[in-house]
Amino acid sequence: MKISEKDVSYVADLAHLELTGEERVRFLRDLNSILDYVDRLNELDTSQVQPMAQMTDLGGDAATLREDIHEGLRKSLPHDIALANAPDADGTFFRVPKVIER
Repeated sequence: MKISEKDVSYVADLAHLELTGEERVRFLRDLNSILDYVDRLNELDTSQVQPMAQMTDLGGDAATLREDIHEGLRKSLPHDIALANAPDADGTFFRVPKVIER
């Protein structure tokens, strides 16, 4: 599968990105390069490779996970106090200007 310039323009438009002609060419080349590499990987015979649930061996020192510490958790700010200094609120939500015009 190859990506076309039309595909790059379509995705850029969906993401609200304004790409120059040079950037479109670069993304087209890079994305097609990625897809070519994935095609090469799909050619590999992995029938004898065991599926992995973890990317690391949890028994080794290299995979030592940090301790999950909850000391920094605090109660949420009360709703009325959170809205008290808002420049614009409707009593329940913050009101913000619309930034996307489509």
